[in-house]
Amino acid sequence: MGKHLVGNHIRRLRFNHNEMTQQQLADKVGVTRQTIVALEKGNYSPSLELAFRIALAFNLPLEEVFFYGENTEE
Repeated sequence: MGKHLVGNHIRRLRFNHNEMTQQQLADKVGVTRQTIVALEKGNYSPSLELAFRIALAFNLPLEEVFFYGENTEE
C-alpha cells in the first residue's frame, strides 16, 4: 500500500493572484513565510484551520487548494 499525501496548489495560486509573494500569503493567513515554504515543498501538512484560512485567502473552496492522494512510489 502506498503512502497517502496531502498536496496543494499554493505556488500556482500565488502566481495566478498577481504573483503574490510567500510573505504576503503568510501575513494574510497569520503564519511565517517558512511555513508557506514548507507547505509548498510538501514537507508540512497544514492544520484544518490553516487550510481553511489559505483557501479563504484565495477565495476558493478547500478542495481547489488542497488534495489528498496516494503516492505509489516508495
